[in-house]
Amino acid sequence: MSSRESLTEIETYGVDRIPDADRTARPIDLFRLAFGGANTFATCVLGAFPILFGLSFWQGLTATVLGLVVGALILAPLSLFGPLNGTNNAVSSSAHLGVHGRVVGSFLSLLTAIAFFSISVWSSGDALVGGAHRLVGLPESAPAYGVAYALFASLVLIVCVYGFRFMLFVNKIAVVAASLLFVLGAFAFAGDFDPSYAGTIAPGDPLFWPSFIGAALIVLSNPVSFGAFLGDWSRYIPAQTPRSRVMAAAFLSQIATILPFFFGLATASVIAVKAQEYVDPAAPNYVGGLLAISPAWYFVPVCLIALVGGMSTGTTALYGTGLDFSSVFPRFSRVQATVFIGVLSIAFIFAGRFAANLTQSISTFATLIITCTAPWMVIMMLGYVTRRGWYDAEALQVFNRRQRGGRYWFTHGWNWRGMAAWLASAALAILFVNLPGQFVGPLGDLAGGVDVSLPLGVAAVLYLALLFTFPEPREVYGPAGPRLVGSADTPVPPIVSADGGMLESEAPLVG
Repeated sequence: MSSRESLTEIETYGVDRIPDADRTARPIDLFRLAFGGANTFATCVLGAFPILFGLSFWQGLTATVLGLVVGALILAPLSLFGPLNGTNNAVSSSAHLGVHGRVVGSFLSLLTAIAFFSISVWSSGDALVGGAHRLVGLPESAPAYGVAYALFASLVLIVCVYGFRFMLFVNKIAVVAASLLFVLGAFAFAGDFDPSYAGTIAPGDPLFWPSFIGAALIVLSNPVSFGAFLGDWSRYIPAQTPRSRVMAAAFLSQIATILPFFFGLATASVIAVKAQEYVDPAAPNYVGGLLAISPAWYFVPVCLIALVGGMSTGTTALYGTGLDFSSVFPRFSRVQATVFIGVLSIAFIFAGRFAANLTQSISTFATLIITCTAPWMVIMMLGYVTRRGWYDAEALQVFNRRQRGGRYWFTHGWNWRGMAAWLASAALAILFVNLPGQFVGPLGDLAGGVDVSLPLGVAAVLYLALLFTFPEPREVYGPAGPRLVGSADTPVPPIVSADGGMLESEAPLVG
């Protein structure tokens, strides 16, 4: 979309490469979108999990910082694909998983969008209804929650339909407003907050390490969840922008979320002392507990955090998936695909809230996001290194244009090296998942109850081993050739139309 267009003019670009003339975003815009999408009430809910798991405040803070830094380091390199290729990360993954294998990124984007769109609507809707109950006596009934969820989800959907510029405008407001409201919370809870809160699990307890690792993984899931989306926004950044600045924007956007994470952690420790019934492991309710301990003057700020922050999280989660879904199913335009995914997500929201345990739904989805997305991100990063950051923009668009052939066709459109590494790593991770009372994989108890499902090392070793043993075609590496691995003199089929007609080749994009 051209920078000259109005905020309220609906974006028409799908996942096709953004023309250079329209790529006017800056790294600070990427920071605003990524930080704004996480500087929300939904992140506060994730920040409360260390206390809900029984950790002390300082143990919870340590787990939070650990998960946040590791997640930000994993995420940062994923910001480079958008400026290089002018398209989203799922399309860019064609270079490493194959023209058809790129649907893996689309699947991960869908999974993540539903999860975090749901979390934002749940947490924001609960806060709005709870605040209205305390202020004007609105009954906390299922119909009230249902109306709040439906209205809030509809607002998010409208912003996503209008597209990138409108979403960026909303996030510019959300970053400042939510940050100020969180800082205001320091005054609201300063008298009740006690950093010496000891938790319910001692370091020597058999449940300590499972709880600590589990809390860190839930925090880590927040930055990792942006991996499939980051190219949706960075594709509007010019290709010549220094890569260090783009990566720094992505990294710092997640480090900055220590603000909402700390807010959630600190207020959860207050809830555990003053309103213990809200942290009952059988039915924890962070939002209800927060409203129960809040002074009356802070009810309105809580509702504003829920509204502004929830809009930011919901739009960043839903926008990219609608964008990518339109390329997987070409009969859908970007707008139609966004509406379809939005309606599907709303159905999940109601099922997860009224037919399932909300806290278990959040933690289970967060774990699935890590186990499936983290190895995909590792493959993308290693692929970028071995390719020296070189990509053929036209060959990346083969799937979207319903063509065949090109540098990334590999074996019938699948690069089995990347696919095998991802499938094996994700499957192994699921085997080791340990979520007591929710899901425990067949090998989940081998580490004494500690969840060791994060498959980063496995994905890296397996992918590099496959590249060494079964070299990719020399043509996929560009003029400078491969880095760290070898290549093979395997012929690359030309790009042809769906009916087999030859297309005129164009010069590749060199990163």
